Amino acid sequence: MEHVLEEVLPRIEICEEECKGCGLCIHYCPPKVIEASPSLNSHGYHPAHYKGEGCIGCGICFYICPEPGAITVYMKPSKGEKR
Repeated sequence: MEHVLEEVLPRIEICEEECKGCGLCIHYCPPKVIEASPSLNSHGYHPAHYKGEGCIGCGICFYICPEPGAITVYMKPSKGEKR
């Protein structure tokens, strides 16, 4: 299982119900791996959506997001760091 996780890290998860569709994460993402979802969430916003690959784990989306808990960043552990 650990080997499988290393293949998909770094990555982000976006809670689409928490997202208000401001677009800050989309604009400031260096590798441009976040896009606006074509569908609406229950609040009537087009939430941000992770494209599924290409995340570099920089965390800019997390820090720029005004909605606490909307974005979670999963980064690769440092060498020697245990999970």
